[in-house]
Amino acid sequence: MAQPTFRPTRAPKGLAVRLKVNGVDRNLDLQPWTTLLDALRDRLGLTGTKKGCDHGQCGACTVLANGRRVNACLMLAVMCDGFSITTIEGLAKPGELHPLQQAFIEHDAFQCGYCTPGQICSAAGLIAEGRARSVEEIRELMSGNICRCGAYPNIVAAIEQAMAKQAAGRS
Repeated sequence: MAQPTFRPTRAPKGLAVRLKVNGVDRNLDLQPWTTLLDALRDRLGLTGTKKGCDHGQCGACTVLANGRRVNACLMLAVMCDGFSITTIEGLAKPGELHPLQQAFIEHDAFQCGYCTPGQICSAAGLIAEGRARSVEEIRELMSGNICRCGAYPNIVAAIEQAMAKQAAGRS
């Protein structure tokens, strides 16, 4: 019996992916296996979103996709075609920190800072969801974001402060 002939395959052509990232329309040509995290960091230079475990377990890569918090390491960029993506770089207004960023500073809610962008993006999504009404609920809903330095009490206090400011602004 004759041996089959080896024929190397070529990588597929890139796919056109359209994202609105931090309010700016971006058109990318990406391989189908490119994660949203890699597209943000490697193709768009938005390195605030961190690559931690690359398995969806630490939350360092959390961004907002159409206002919902997602682990960017688990999302293929092509799945986000047409989505509005907000990263840590897109939360603040020019010359003014986002209330969560300010609260994290005031409560010393970060030590090494590696998890901070994911923590803040996740907290922004949590506040927008409107489901957290107690410290216990904040802790539970933020449980997908790991802080190896153990700044959890300060993170919760910062989120509580931002939630209170938002509620006062609605009154």
